[in-house]
Amino acid sequence: MKVVVFGGSGFLGSHVADVLSNEGYDVHIYDLQQSKYLKQNQKFIKGSVLDKAKVLKAVKNMEIVYNFAALADIKYAQDNPVKAIETNILGNTYILEACRKNNIKRFIFGSTVYVYSEHGSFYRSTKQSAELIIENYQKIYGLDYTILRYGSLYGPRCNNFNFIGRTIHQALLENKIIREGNGDELREYIHIIDAAKASIKILKDEFKNSNIIITGNKSIRVRDMLSMINEILKGKVEIIYTNKTLESHYNITPYTFKPKFAKKLQMNYHNELGQGILDQIYSTYEKLLSEGKIDKSNIFTQD
Repeated sequence: MKVVVFGGSGFLGSHVADVLSNEGYDVHIYDLQQSKYLKQNQKFIKGSVLDKAKVLKAVKNMEIVYNFAALADIKYAQDNPVKAIETNILGNTYILEACRKNNIKRFIFGSTVYVYSEHGSFYRSTKQSAELIIENYQKIYGLDYTILRYGSLYGPRCNNFNFIGRTIHQALLENKIIREGNGDELREYIHIIDAAKASIKILKDEFKNSNIIITGNKSIRVRDMLSMINEILKGKVEIIYTNKTLESHYNITPYTFKPKFAKKLQMNYHNELGQGILDQIYSTYEKLLSEGKIDKSNIFTQD
């Protein structure tokens, strides 16, 4: 089957594209920047989701469409609401319209567990609006969809506003971690590989026209996760809590808000959090070492 992944050069999109290729799908990646991880059997299309003509052309002859293209940094979206609305709502609608015109079998939308919480700023509200528009396209035009509400992702290829990735980077460079809040916030972290595999599993008919939650299998306090990182780094990291109120973030992974009904998808096998963090520390260490930003006398050395 032919698939196009909008935002396929990014953190989540590139991993989903990889799993799709491994499963035998004919994968096309549409993004503003060419993926650093582009496989030989993947095709790349450079473009903006706000370019209606190019979006329409990219969707032509496809069977499945994923949309991960979004302005996803909550703080940046809060400071740039017009850009967030253009990309996350208007851009998504251009893709939906292209899907309608090309009789796409399934539209897959990358949303967030923030979507019906009270936090998340314009990122949350744009995702909520996009979900409602997707449901309208199904009701009016019969365009089948699956909405994926992701929790806290971590793992290789993460962007610079990914919390665990940014935290490890700061720990290795500065020997300290600064965390807004008091560390008692609860999260259900999920490794990016597990999230990507779940994002392909939902192509089964049973997930058609459904909202699916994809998060980790158990909750952990941010404080405990940071302690885990510090232990791996031999206890040499200073952890500083600002106790500042987190206006745009939730304290508990938000299952107590009033969302439209969503089913939580859990995989039979998953990457254990501690091992996943250890792997990410190793890869970040090797990257910083190769860039000359740290040396082997830094806090992290292999025994």
